[in-house]
Amino acid sequence: MSDVLTAPKSRRNIEAVLLVLALLVGIGANMVVSLDQDRAFDSDFWTQGATLVGLVLVFHIVLRIRAKYADPVILPIVTALNGIGLAMIHRIDIAEDTSAADRQLLWSAVAVAAAIAVLFVIKDHRILRRYTYISLIVSAILLLLPLTPVGVEINGARIWIQVGSGTFQPGEVAKITLAIFFAGYLSTNRDLILMAGRKVGPLQLPRFKDLGPMMAAWIVSIGVLVLQRDLGSSILFFGLFMAMIYVATSRVSWVLIGLALLAAGGLVAMQLFSHVALRIDGWINAFDPEVYDRIGGSHQVVQGLYGLASGGLAGTGLGQGRPDLVTYANSDMIIAALGEELGLLGIFAIVLLYVLLVSRGFRAALGTRDGFGKLLACGLSFTIALQCFVVIGGVTRLIPLTGLTTPFMSAGGSSLLANWIIVALLLLISEAARRPAATGPSPGQWSRPCRSRRWDRRNGRARQGNRRCRAHESGHPQQLDRGTVHVHPHPRVADLCPVFRCRRA
Repeated sequence: MSDVLTAPKSRRNIEAVLLVLALLVGIGANMVVSLDQDRAFDSDFWTQGATLVGLVLVFHIVLRIRAKYADPVILPIVTALNGIGLAMIHRIDIAEDTSAADRQLLWSAVAVAAAIAVLFVIKDHRILRRYTYISLIVSAILLLLPLTPVGVEINGARIWIQVGSGTFQPGEVAKITLAIFFAGYLSTNRDLILMAGRKVGPLQLPRFKDLGPMMAAWIVSIGVLVLQRDLGSSILFFGLFMAMIYVATSRVSWVLIGLALLAAGGLVAMQLFSHVALRIDGWINAFDPEVYDRIGGSHQVVQGLYGLASGGLAGTGLGQGRPDLVTYANSDMIIAALGEELGLLGIFAIVLLYVLLVSRGFRAALGTRDGFGKLLACGLSFTIALQCFVVIGGVTRLIPLTGLTTPFMSAGGSSLLANWIIVALLLLISEAARRPAATGPSPGQWSRPCRSRRWDRRNGRARQGNRRCRAHESGHPQQLDRGTVHVHPHPRVADLCPVFRCRRA
C-alpha cells in the first residue's frame, strides 16, 4: 500500500450538488402538500421555497469563503431535514388553520444568520477552550433564568422565558455552553482522571474527589427535573456529560456510575414528585381508560401510536392523513405526523439522515488533531443523537414521552437556533480536520535548527536528534513564537519533522 499523502480537496462543488437534491426534497414535499390541498403554487409556497433557497445559498457561499474544506455532507442533510419539517408544519397549519409555518420560516432565517455569524466570529474552534469556566457560568445563568420573574410556565414545565410577545427556551442554548465546558474541563484534566483511582476487578474506579464534575452534572439534571419539571432536558444534560467523559477516558466505570446515579435519581423523583410519577404511569398504563382520559394523561401518546399504525409501510401520502387529531402534532409529535403520511419507509429515511449527520460529526471528531475539538464534536453530535432517540422513543412508547423537540424539524425557534449553531461548530471542527497541513515556514524565517528530528531530503527519512519531536501540540508552525514547541500537524507522519529550521521550546 502506498504511503503517498494526497492533499485534501475542497468539496464545495459536491456540496452544491447535494444541496440541489436536498432542496428538491424539501420544496417537493411542500409542493405535494399544496397540490393535495388545492392550493398549488400559492404565495405561501413561493415564499417558503424562495426563502429556503436563499438561506441555503448564502450559507454555501459563506462556507466557500470561511471554511472551504468543511464537511460537504452536513449542510445538505440539515437542509433536507429543515425543508421536510417546514412542509409538514405547513400541512398541519392548513388542517388546523394556524400560522406556525410562517414563524418557523422566520426562525429558520434567524438560525441560519446566527450560524453564519459563528463562522465569521470564531475563526478557530480552539478559541472556545479559553472560555471553559465562562461557559459554565453562562450555562448556570441560562438554566436559572426560567425560575426568575421573566420565566413562563407552559403545560406544567417552567423552561421558557418571556421575550417580547413570544417565548424562548434558554436550555437549548445551555446544552451548547455545557458541551464547551465539559470539553474544556475533560481535555485539561483527562490525564489526572485516568491515572488516579483504584482498580476493583476489571474496573478502574475514579477517586472520590474526581467524581465532583459528575456529581455536579447529576445535581444539575435533578434540579432541572424538580424545579423546572422537564424530564427531557434532565436526561439530555446528564447524558451529554456521561458520553463526553466516556470518550475522554474510555472507561466503562464512569458509565456504570452515571447509570447508577441516574437510576437512583429517577426512583427518588418518582416517589417524591407527582409530575414524574404521572408521566411514568402514563407510559406504563397508556391504554388504561382512566389514564387515557386524565388531564395530562396518555391521550397524546396513544393518538400518535394510532397515527403511526394507520400510516403502515408506505404511509397515507402527504396531505392525506389526520395529524391534527394529535396534540402538538407540529412540535412534540411531528414524528407521529410524518410516520402517518410517509409511513415506515419515510421514517426510516429520516432516521437515516440523522444517522448520517451524527456520523459526520463523529468523523470530524476523529479527524481533528486537538483533544478539545474531539470532545466538543463528539458531545455536540451525541446531543443530536440523544435528542432524536428520546423523541422517537417517546413517540413510539419505548420510553416515557419527554417533550423534547425533533432537531431541525419541530416547530420551535429555540431548538432550531441552537441546532443550527451546533451545525456551524461541527463545520468549523471538520474544516480544521480536513484543512491541508502546513509544511513549515519559508527558508530563513527562523535561525536556529530544530534539535528534535531533522528531515533528510535525499531519502525522505527523519534522522534521530537529541530529543523526540513533540509534533501534535499546535498544528500551526507559522504561528510559533518563543516558548512554543514546533509541531508537524499531519497525523500520517506524526514522528517526522519536515521543518528545517525552527525555534526551540
